Amino acid sequence: MLTVETFVGPSAIEGVGVFAAKDIEKGTVIWRFDRRFDRLVHRADIARSDYILQNYLDKYAYPYHENTDLLVIEIDNGRFMNHAEYPNVTFAGHIRGVALFDIEEGEEITCNYADFEPGFALMPSALTRSAMVRPTQGLRPA
Repeated sequence: MLTVETFVGPSAIEGVGVFAAKDIEKGTVIWRFDRRFDRLVHRADIARSDYILQNYLDKYAYPYHENTDLLVIEIDNGRFMNHAEYPNVTFAGHIRGVALFDIEEGEEITCNYADFEPGFALMPSALTRSAMVRPTQGLRPA
């Protein structure tokens, strides 16, 4: 569950992204797992689901750190957080997301998917877009 105010908008990285609605200070916990907003889905249930649901979960779900037979699906704006080679949020430790730098109002909130998805690898087309985010300056919507 996102613990900061956000909005969804066009992203220079991929389709849409999640953006800070207010300034966020370095070190702020911006996300934590909360069963009210973050649902767990068993992989076996996904395999028995229809094609539309499988595609949705393939795009937005990721392995649950305590049991990789389960996937997390977020129902708030967190599901729109894009990958960046140099993110402004870290999920190292899997329990929470913490701002690595000050994030300005209107700046896209990004993370490195490899923090919580073992074996994560980007498609070549996404590599170029994700590399645009620099360590001290995230992308801002146009």
